[in-house]
Amino acid sequence: MKSILIPVEDHVMMDAVMTSALTLARRFNSYIEGVAVGPDVVEFVAADFALSGVVLDHRTRRDFVDHGRRTFEGFMESRHIERPRDGEARPSYGWLGDALVSDSGVGEYGRAFDLIAVGRPGTGPRLPRKSTLEAVLFESGRPVLIAPPEPPQTLGECIAIAWNGTTDTVRSVAFAMPLLERARDVIILTVPGPALPGPSDEQMARSLRRHGAPARVGVIEAKDESPGAALLATAASLGADLLIKGGYTRSRLRQLIFGKVTSEILAEANLPVLMAH
Repeated sequence: MKSILIPVEDHVMMDAVMTSALTLARRFNSYIEGVAVGPDVVEFVAADFALSGVVLDHRTRRDFVDHGRRTFEGFMESRHIERPRDGEARPSYGWLGDALVSDSGVGEYGRAFDLIAVGRPGTGPRLPRKSTLEAVLFESGRPVLIAPPEPPQTLGECIAIAWNGTTDTVRSVAFAMPLLERARDVIILTVPGPALPGPSDEQMARSLRRHGAPARVGVIEAKDESPGAALLATAASLGADLLIKGGYTRSRLRQLIFGKVTSEILAEANLPVLMAH
């Protein structure tokens, strides 16, 4: 995971996103690039009705970019992260141009990176927009790190995998292999619900152990909780600092209707979530 892209926007979780990305970058000496993202002629997204039809004028777009760049570069400089230099193995950062990029544009540009980091989406006026997450998840072909409001002190030391045997989950696990191989503990948790065709949790654990990952099978204690809440509670009780999950959706046409467990995790997770589709 040598390159990380951060879509930068004025929301309350921007610091948490950058902190989570930098924690990961320190483990892999990664390059982090910031890009200003915002609504253009806003694409219709059900979660973003309030922005529908908004057009940003040139001055407003420029202000978005300038503010985003100051936020991003100020954060990196305050953590003593420098621009990349040839031959130096250390975290570094850069910024993409002077243009405000749309959600879909960020999704397309993200194909050139190993990982894209965003904030846990919400519906408030200064929360990360769900449309940004959807764009990078469904259009980049890359894994997405979804940062919680309060980033953990560590990231990738103890990893929980929300296992259901689907191809989306397998892709997420494959993308996360550099982290899984370095983790001190990897717990596979089978998501409560109807059994789906695919390898069992124990079969997946054996596969990961062949790669050197310390994988084992855990048990979700589901009481009166929903499947998503039970999964998050179990991950927290195990001390997990990262959850890996497939980006499953129920709509193949627009790919905007997440499954129930995924939706719960996107709304409630208090640990970073790595997701791919």
